[in-house]
Amino acid sequence: MRVRVPATSANLGPGFDTLGLALNVHDHVTVTVSETPGVRVRIRGVGEGSVPQDERNLVATTLLHVLRSAGCDVPGLDILAENGIPHGRGMGSSGAAIVAGILAAKGLMEGVEEISDDDVLRIANELEGHPDNVAPAIFGGLTIAWVDDEGPHHQKLAVHRGVSLLLAVPTRELSTEVARSLQPDSVPHKDAVFNLARAALLVAALSQSPELLLPATEDRLHQTYRAEAMPETSSLVNALRNAGHAAVVSGAGPSVLVMCSDPEQRIRAADLVEAADGEWQAMLLAVDIAGATVEILPASERR
Repeated sequence: MRVRVPATSANLGPGFDTLGLALNVHDHVTVTVSETPGVRVRIRGVGEGSVPQDERNLVATTLLHVLRSAGCDVPGLDILAENGIPHGRGMGSSGAAIVAGILAAKGLMEGVEEISDDDVLRIANELEGHPDNVAPAIFGGLTIAWVDDEGPHHQKLAVHRGVSLLLAVPTRELSTEVARSLQPDSVPHKDAVFNLARAALLVAALSQSPELLLPATEDRLHQTYRAEAMPETSSLVNALRNAGHAAVVSGAGPSVLVMCSDPEQRIRAADLVEAADGEWQAMLLAVDIAGATVEILPASERR
């Protein structure tokens, strides 16, 4: 079977641990049951030569976890991961790997153990620790994710057709754990209220009023606190925003997401990225509306 999972950008400024967008950059994972025991992983693209190629690989670890939790026998597995999502750049690469592993296990257990979409989100949230990246990776589009006593939930929204995306990706990586360690345990009441208003406005801006994207992406909860870990990112965000562009840190960083209200604005933003200090790749992207997909391959396509 082949699983395709999109990259994601979480937080989107004020929507800390809540809002996320699926992006049209993908990892493709092909899983083949083998008569040879054990798990073998081949990597092409991002991570080739640097990530584990056995059961320690995150896709494989997740897949095996789901199978064993369901009490299923683990067959021999050959996994081919063709990765397009950069690692350590705030584009949801770990969430995508987890989702890929869950969906591969779901496919293997078809007819034996049923896993619903809600189950996929629940398992992904348990393994990732928060749902803002995994929800858009699973369902696509713009998602609002939250957790209550019953577990994680999501609501998918359509993004206004006038919204275009630019992602500025640096050459350096940043650990999500490092970024989160800089986050304070509490924030001033006025800052919390400020972000509540901006997060609500951002949902409206992305779904119906793109001209409001700049004020809607203001944030006081996380980006300022994390700036010391990624000064070039902070500098680029400030430069773009001062020029009128709705720029935010993508996920935990260090990539920068710019949400534009028209294609011409995106071109101007790309010019600023190219001229910025540091080495940045400007990626002109769209929203992935489909989310993760899984298909059983015909014999002629298996490899």
